[in-house]
Amino acid sequence: MVSCIEHPAGGYKKIFESCEELAEPIPAHVSGKIPAWLTGSLLRVGPGLFEIGDEPFYHLFDGQALMHKFDLKDGHVTYYRRFIRTDAYVRAMAEKRIVITEFGTTAYPDPCKNIFSRFFTYFQGIEVTDNCLVNIYPIGEDFYACTETNYITKVDPDTLETIKKVDLCNYLSVNGVTAHPHTEPDGTVYNIGNCFGKNMSLAYNIVKIPPPQDDKSDPIEKSKVLVQFPSSERFKPSYVHSFGMTENYFVFVETPVKINLLKFLTSWSIRGTNYMDCFESNDKMGTWFHLATKNPGEYIDHKFRTSAFNLFHHINCYEDQGFIVVDLCTWKGHDFVYNYLYLANMRQNWEEVKKAAMRAPQPEVRRYVLPLDINREEQGKNLVSLPYTTATAVMCSDGTVWLEPEVLFSGPRQAFEFPQINYKKYCGKNYTFAYGLGLNHFVPDRICKLNVKSKETWIWQEPDAYPSEPLFVQSPDAKDEDEGVLMSIVVKPGVTQRPAFLLILSATDLTEIARAEVDVMIPVTLHGMYKP
Repeated sequence: MVSCIEHPAGGYKKIFESCEELAEPIPAHVSGKIPAWLTGSLLRVGPGLFEIGDEPFYHLFDGQALMHKFDLKDGHVTYYRRFIRTDAYVRAMAEKRIVITEFGTTAYPDPCKNIFSRFFTYFQGIEVTDNCLVNIYPIGEDFYACTETNYITKVDPDTLETIKKVDLCNYLSVNGVTAHPHTEPDGTVYNIGNCFGKNMSLAYNIVKIPPPQDDKSDPIEKSKVLVQFPSSERFKPSYVHSFGMTENYFVFVETPVKINLLKFLTSWSIRGTNYMDCFESNDKMGTWFHLATKNPGEYIDHKFRTSAFNLFHHINCYEDQGFIVVDLCTWKGHDFVYNYLYLANMRQNWEEVKKAAMRAPQPEVRRYVLPLDINREEQGKNLVSLPYTTATAVMCSDGTVWLEPEVLFSGPRQAFEFPQINYKKYCGKNYTFAYGLGLNHFVPDRICKLNVKSKETWIWQEPDAYPSEPLFVQSPDAKDEDEGVLMSIVVKPGVTQRPAFLLILSATDLTEIARAEVDVMIPVTLHGMYKP
């Protein structure tokens, strides 16, 4: 699963360039044969505008949200894209400057204002971004684009029109939620976000949004907090990008990458701080695992610990014979991976990109196993008895359980990231296959498949081709877990015609089924969904 391709031409730089939205859908040139049952829309979102006038955005997660759609019908494909009309985008377009601070870019007061107006602008409080460039997911009958703040944006998946901005703080006790909720078959949505708990200390709330309502009312209005996890530090919550869910449990991994809340609340309005400025690493805490039951929602006070790592994406987790198996895309150590995702780094020449990746935390796919029944008398003994894993859990004298993982995949500076599974059938269940985007020194250059039981791997790769997160779509009459297709947007900047395409692969062996090429460049996309 390791990349054998180098990128000296630096074609990857093109996926970090601004583009224009389209006035109407454009037809794609299809080669191969698209399965007749594959009729629907691939929806993706990511940054599409990397500067406002002569003011650049600095971080990968700063560019203004652009929504993409590939429509498939009767073997034909069209492509369409529009910028999401967030407050951040609309105001930036009107004022021709960056107005709202983004993840790694600070917005400053209007230079045309006099000094007194500019001074008071600094003290008007924190204006949180609604730049929803990270993911798209359904709630009830509606679809929402999101980032990781308290704002989500309702969009029309057919026209890509922006409908309205929603502030989740009006319904829930959270400061923000992740862009990776979990959804049950009936449409119930779960998510996690930090909040103020008892005695004004920080905590993490699991929130529940009910399924579509018979009376057609908005499910968000009936959201509630289900259970709360404590924070290891009172004023420094960990950065949370995703969480795990089995049939009966929630899994929350608390990493050493922290948000300094006091710095966030004070420095921001005084001297122009952005989100990245407020992160710091605790080099002593390691990583903590937390568990809670789903029904009823109750925190389980077991103290699971392991060495430090960054975590952005859970692959899957499931229950088996009194244990919870947790598969993760980790990055070793406490140094924050996002420090290496500034656009200046991503746009460097290939040799410089490789040097930066040498300094960054190294990626590894890991399996951890958490015992549910803990006997505190069995100090020093491995509590894991599952025969198919080498992961261990050992009771320590202080009552904590120390976890060591089984490594499912590891390659120097070769990440298996943006993981996907057959979610509808295997989320929270014992599974075999995971799919992912292969990062070669942070450059996306292959699509991967991993058998988590045998560790067998498959890849799709072409020279100077830069794919996106592969989404799994199951065949209608599938009997096997991997019976279906993978869909990914691929960019080939070096070709003179049709430099981007929708790639459709067999999920069984990653052979190509079809591609639908368009005569426009497509910038990097982060996450998305397939809408039948």
